[in-house]
Amino acid sequence: MLLNLIYNTGICIYALSLLFYISDCVSRNPMAKRIGTGLLVITSLLLAAGIGLRAMTEGHFPVSTPSDFLLLLAFSIAVISLAFHWLNKSEYAILLMNIVGFAVMLLNRQWISEGNNVLTSWETEQRLLLLHIGLASISFAALTVGAVFAAMYMFLHRKLKVKQWNDTIRRLPSLEMLDLYSYRALIIGTWILVGSLALAVVSVASAGRWSLLTDIKVLTTLIALGMYMVYFMKRRLWKYTGKQAALWALVGYGFIVLNFFLNAWSNFHSWAGV
Repeated sequence: MLLNLIYNTGICIYALSLLFYISDCVSRNPMAKRIGTGLLVITSLLLAAGIGLRAMTEGHFPVSTPSDFLLLLAFSIAVISLAFHWLNKSEYAILLMNIVGFAVMLLNRQWISEGNNVLTSWETEQRLLLLHIGLASISFAALTVGAVFAAMYMFLHRKLKVKQWNDTIRRLPSLEMLDLYSYRALIIGTWILVGSLALAVVSVASAGRWSLLTDIKVLTTLIALGMYMVYFMKRRLWKYTGKQAALWALVGYGFIVLNFFLNAWSNFHSWAGV
């Protein structure tokens, strides 16, 4: 199948891109960085082609299977990584984001197949549900960026505390900038997540399926959203920044990831993707 060929080629090129980025991070290598970026552009184009092929096959924007969700998520992460490259942000942030993106692609290939687990239609509510899932995937990508910078903050904070200086430390942004990047990404991701949840509630209300609001996936999503709200309150009301804020950001992201793997215990969708 053409989609399988595109996807498998994309995985191979993405792996090569990661190797070149790792080479640049281990020892400054501008040539490796340029090659890695070029390969990442090719990967993004292949993912875009895969999304376009699925759109032509389905007749609408492809979010009707778990494979579609992961395909869109991998594409979003790759595009965000390219944007960070052109903005001259930290090479380590780009590397970590692409490790997540590559893991998403491997998960998609090894765990599920493109043609399986089609999302059950909710009659007239289907369009709202599809939009809800599309926004959820974009939110996941933004929250991933926020979590990456929060993890980098924790790493740098630890290294500075024990006074361990090396080339890696010198190449990282300052603690203040890492905190700011994480905060902005989490703001974007959280508000998109709120919009996604609002659409889900409208779909449930339209279908009269109120019992779905007590589903475990809904509850874990609300817990994750609550963690992010606590994060924002600590920053805005109590002026918390730094290590504690980064920790809350990572805990919230942990609940988002956990939520993705709750398909076996959830009835909200026929697959785990929000």
